[in-house]
Amino acid sequence: MLTMQLSQHGPATIAEMIDALDWHHFSVRGRASKALSDALRWEIGRGRVRRLGRGRYGPAEIPRGTEHRIHRRVLALRAAARLSL
Repeated sequence: MLTMQLSQHGPATIAEMIDALDWHHFSVRGRASKALSDALRWEIGRGRVRRLGRGRYGPAEIPRGTEHRIHRRVLALRAAARLSL
C-alpha cells in the first residue's frame, strides 16, 4: 500500500501516509509512525522506496511485474478494508 501510494502521489511524509491510510479505511496497530517507518525500511531494502530525509520518503524504480503484483494486492486490501467497515 505504501509503495503504491508513493509511486502514484510522489514523495510524502510519514504523517501524510498515515492520513492516506486512514482515508482508505486502513488501521495500524500500535504507534502508526513506527509501524510505517518499519514497513518503509523493508521497502527501501528492496529498492522500491528511497528515503529523502527524516520522516520523508519517495518512490524508487519498481519493475513492471512487481508493480502489477503490488497494485493487485492493494486493490484486494482496499476491498477487504471496505468490507470490514
